[in-house]
Amino acid sequence: MGSTIEIRKRIHEFIDIADERILRIINSIIDAEEDSELKSSEYPQVPDHIYDRIEEERGKYLSGELKTSSWEEVKERLMKNL
Repeated sequence: MGSTIEIRKRIHEFIDIADERILRIINSIIDAEEDSELKSSEYPQVPDHIYDRIEEERGKYLSGELKTSSWEEVKERLMKNL
């Protein structure tokens, strides 16, 4: 394969002579790429340090170091603070 410039030139030349089926396929690829870009900008990536923190807390939970509460206990604490 050639450089990006050569690839672009080849694609432009091909599109000028392509039949409707090929143009529809290329158009679908463009639509899918635009949808993908929209979704990735809509939902930003979660930073790695968040996953590290979750894994750390999970380790504490599994080893018994982390005190946990039932939903009822959490609800009761929240209601007291209101």
